[in-house]
Amino acid sequence: MQRMNSMAARKGGGPMSIDKPTRRDVLLAAGAWSLMQTALARGLARQPEPWATGSLVDPDAETAGGPQLPHARPAPGDRRFTSQAIEESIASVKRQIADPALQVLFENCFPNTLDTTVHSGVFEGEPDTFIVTGDIDAMWLRDSSAQVWPYLRFARKDERLRALLEGIVRRQVRMILIDPYANAFTRQTSDPPLSWAVHDRTKLYPGVAERKWEIDSLCYTIRLAHGHWQATGDTRPFDAQWKAAAAAILRTFTEQQRKQSPGPYSFQRQAASPYDTLALSGFGNPARPNGMIFSMFRPSDDACIYPLFVPANLFAVQALGWLAELAAHAAQDTELAARAAALANEVAQATLQHARVNHPQFGEMWAYEVDGYGNSLLMDDANAPGLVSMAYLNENTISDPVYQRSRAFALSDANPYFFRGTAAEGIGGPHIGLNAIWPMSIMYRAFTSTSDAEIRQCLRWLRDTTAGTGFMHESFHKDNPAKFTRSWFAWANTLFGELILKLAAERPAVLTEPLG
Repeated sequence: MQRMNSMAARKGGGPMSIDKPTRRDVLLAAGAWSLMQTALARGLARQPEPWATGSLVDPDAETAGGPQLPHARPAPGDRRFTSQAIEESIASVKRQIADPALQVLFENCFPNTLDTTVHSGVFEGEPDTFIVTGDIDAMWLRDSSAQVWPYLRFARKDERLRALLEGIVRRQVRMILIDPYANAFTRQTSDPPLSWAVHDRTKLYPGVAERKWEIDSLCYTIRLAHGHWQATGDTRPFDAQWKAAAAAILRTFTEQQRKQSPGPYSFQRQAASPYDTLALSGFGNPARPNGMIFSMFRPSDDACIYPLFVPANLFAVQALGWLAELAAHAAQDTELAARAAALANEVAQATLQHARVNHPQFGEMWAYEVDGYGNSLLMDDANAPGLVSMAYLNENTISDPVYQRSRAFALSDANPYFFRGTAAEGIGGPHIGLNAIWPMSIMYRAFTSTSDAEIRQCLRWLRDTTAGTGFMHESFHKDNPAKFTRSWFAWANTLFGELILKLAAERPAVLTEPLG
């Protein structure tokens, strides 16, 4: 997801301040405080290999179940939020895991979002929840939605948790009403943008932390709202304000089909990397309008080369279907539902027509990006949505032959961002650079696999590449996991926990048998 010019911060290019004692306590518990201080001392400038190096325990120390990992959760009194239902689930699932290191990793990672990133309260009499990414004090629409996604299943068992999740849905509605083109927001509207975004040449509204237009930001908010409704049956969040935000999403998607004009959004940044700014006065590289939605940035927060970003358009089709269902059944607005369904159909037809290519080795598959003129970009990135992760977001596609060929391509040397090393193999992306594998890509590989052997291999790689910290990182060097970025990355931690929950429910033998 989104790593700009920093070895410790995914999004940011300037120095960060870690000024809250509770956050310092969290970093101390994770064995990461010294790493953060080192990063700050170096000014957080991008290096050819922007790695943090260090660990809490010797990463080469082995036990019968793999590396020795620390129990690294904050002390109970220092945790931001505790759910009894989730604590009981952690204890139950741990009993199903044969591998000692994997047990510890699950216990550390699954509750990490609740332990360290939650700020809850009340706004106008309703629940309000602000979720930071980890080491950046801002709320990304995408990250916050993904960080809490696996907690939805526990909402009916825990009223406090249900209210916390409702607070995120309501906070995201207010964010979208501030600016549907923004990807990240500040805690208070009076707070300044993130340091690296202050001088961006774009319209920065109060409350916006960064304004990179990414289709998936809005898709993730729909996914969370729909998931919350399905998990709880609660229709209270789907009020007039939610309908206004839903209408803003439809308007934004329609504007970014660019049928008549480029629309109101443009963005430029004075940056060392071309992936942090947009060409042609900030409107991005040219593409022929064809019914697909233009996205200026990827879920990595990197600029698209061709603006018709295929995985995000496929995600938008699915999200618009969810939006139509919510509008019809939760918000009782049939006109809004019809508009969402019509747009979903249009984008689906356009993507089917314009976004598939014939690869000389893999056959018919999805391109990563296209421009409508016949040009296509063939690659995959670790982030979701991507070619591999599209079946994580939509399990109905997992058996589709076009998806399977796309997945095979992405997990091969034909993908320029697929790396094989002595520590692991996996997908990275241009955000960190060459030879940097993202653990999230290994997780998405496991989520979308139908092979127990492949899943076990993914679990071994994940277990053995934490550099002894007991947490997931943003990326690590393919030959040396002690060289990693982002020691406090809550999305990756929670996603790992979600993977273990899925395996415990659907493939328990993968966990109950030794990993080796």
